[in-house]
Amino acid sequence: MNSSKPLVIVLIGPTASGKTELAIEIAKHFNISIHNVDSRQIYKEMDIGTAKPTKTQQKAIKHYLIDLTNPDQTINVKEFQEIATNSINNQILEGIHPFLVGGSGLYMNSIINGFITPDVPPKELFRNKLSKLGQKECWELLQICDPVTAQKINAEDQIRTIRALEVFYTTGKPISIQQSTNPPPWKVLEMGLDCDDLNERIIRRTKIMFKNGIIDETKNLINKYGIDLPLLKTIGYQEAINVIKNNHKINDAIEITSKKTINFAKRQRTWFRNKNNPYWLDNKNPLKDAIIKIQSNIC
Repeated sequence: MNSSKPLVIVLIGPTASGKTELAIEIAKHFNISIHNVDSRQIYKEMDIGTAKPTKTQQKAIKHYLIDLTNPDQTINVKEFQEIATNSINNQILEGIHPFLVGGSGLYMNSIINGFITPDVPPKELFRNKLSKLGQKECWELLQICDPVTAQKINAEDQIRTIRALEVFYTTGKPISIQQSTNPPPWKVLEMGLDCDDLNERIIRRTKIMFKNGIIDETKNLINKYGIDLPLLKTIGYQEAINVIKNNHKINDAIEITSKKTINFAKRQRTWFRNKNNPYWLDNKNPLKDAIIKIQSNIC
């Protein structure tokens, strides 16, 4: 890459790998802020279930791209890409190295690789009909009309399934053939964080999530936005709903959530190793390794 290009620092990794804590230490060392690239942390009132940086952490280091909108006003990849790119470019103009942190591979790659997606605005009536139809039926429809996209997303991901169907029924073409790339004029330093004890970390974090109030958070979301809110299909919230309905005991919900999250983390790992080419940080001392790597790219 051309050394005259502005440097954008990126930290990716599967859920519960410790990105938030490491990113804060890196940000403190270099006196920079953090751009959140998590497809669920962009929504207000979804703090515990998305493992959003705490208020204390957000006070310690400025976080951008968090709490952008209410849960009933979904932001698609293209919209997020535009918001994030503007925020990043503003920091570059101020002479600051933007620092992107997150585990949402599609959202991250839309920014750093400049993915171009169809400019199809949300159609609430159509989305509501698909939501009532159910995710199983929607997923089967997507497999028929756009099997390429269906292979790329999780069968339980209602939001991305509905978006793909929305694009297909609006344009008559699969979203998979309407995407291209236009890489931004940045030098991207992409670092990856992974750990050998990820499963244990996921189980531990899930227990903390239920202890810290995901059930009450879910009740508040239901009371305000209704139980059919698509974002409540997110892992953790689904299980909290089953506890609220007395379909599961809390220990069962914790076990189910942990298993689903472990499977999700496996898919994240596969994505990052197939779609990205990060410098994988040394697990023994990732902070020291990251500092050295960043300094070598800044100089």
